[in-house]
Amino acid sequence: MDEAITIPHYKLFIRPVDLKELKRDIWKNTPLPAQLSIDGKRLDIDVCYRGSHIRDFPKKSYQISFYKPAYYRGSKLIHLNAEYKDPSMIRNKLSFDFFSELGCLSPNSRHVCLTLNGKMEGVYLEIESVDEFFLKRRNLPGGSIFYAIDGDANFSLMSDLDKNTKKSLKQGYEKKCGKDDYYLEEMIFKINTIPRNEFEREIQKYVDVEKYLRWMAGIIFTSNYDGFVHNYSLFRSSETGLFEMIPWDYDATWGRDVNGKLMDADYVPIKGFNTLTARLLDVDHFRRRYRDLIIELLAYPFSKEFIAPRAEKLLNEIRPFLLMDPYKNKYIDVFDWELDVILRYIEERRVYLQTRLYKLL
Repeated sequence: MDEAITIPHYKLFIRPVDLKELKRDIWKNTPLPAQLSIDGKRLDIDVCYRGSHIRDFPKKSYQISFYKPAYYRGSKLIHLNAEYKDPSMIRNKLSFDFFSELGCLSPNSRHVCLTLNGKMEGVYLEIESVDEFFLKRRNLPGGSIFYAIDGDANFSLMSDLDKNTKKSLKQGYEKKCGKDDYYLEEMIFKINTIPRNEFEREIQKYVDVEKYLRWMAGIIFTSNYDGFVHNYSLFRSSETGLFEMIPWDYDATWGRDVNGKLMDADYVPIKGFNTLTARLLDVDHFRRRYRDLIIELLAYPFSKEFIAPRAEKLLNEIRPFLLMDPYKNKYIDVFDWELDVILRYIEERRVYLQTRLYKLL
């Protein structure tokens, strides 16, 4: 099998007693010792399941922490996503690559073939962890990274979950690295309290507005419904003092929702949502810039001509391995239609966006 593999083959080994413990409580986050073999190199690691609702799926996703050596390919931590609900298995990667094309910081990812104790587990998406090493690999200045962990990451003073005033301005976030909690709280406070006539000038002291608008456009093009209040990380550069956005969890995109069901092309409105988005689009200059971006990006790269060859290449690369995937091989007929689903979505989404540009005048 090794000679035929054209995507990396990851061989995960977990002692039977530890594997039994891992399966006993799927919600437990305590990592267990294991080994991972990549390209013939044996690595000592810690492993646990990852995700929230996805842990209930038959095909589990994993978080891998490197122990000996402490780093591998510049990473301390990687994620192996099962992509169980995405019939194409490529929507996350297609989205991350698309955001990079837009000029946004975005995780690197690649498909791999995983075996566990010699048993085929199938195709996974390896995703780079967004942490201090994410910054180092890009030669970026240090800073702080905050994960948006639930709907309270809505840039508001009000909780999206219980509709009451937040007890803390950090509510909805988990710090991954850095020491700038104060700046996160200050930014959210300012978003909600800067007077309208001062907002255009003042907000640019806290947020990289151009990058935020590009990130907005990425959500709008891919139709990630949760993208505005959940599926992102915040990076505050110690050099500029500005926050910018990093996308995360983009499998429910390109025409399918979080359950893998077909999603209408008009489901995510052109103006998006969350408090910061609303306030930015209330400023004539920012709204016009956002409109210009949408028009520009509709020509390139949000087109069938750009996306089709990239999506087709990814689908062709993983198809032979999906046939060996015990969790996905029975759905190969659905998989074979996924390029059409994605391209039809692009066509219909383009029409929707073009007919809604007037809302940004």
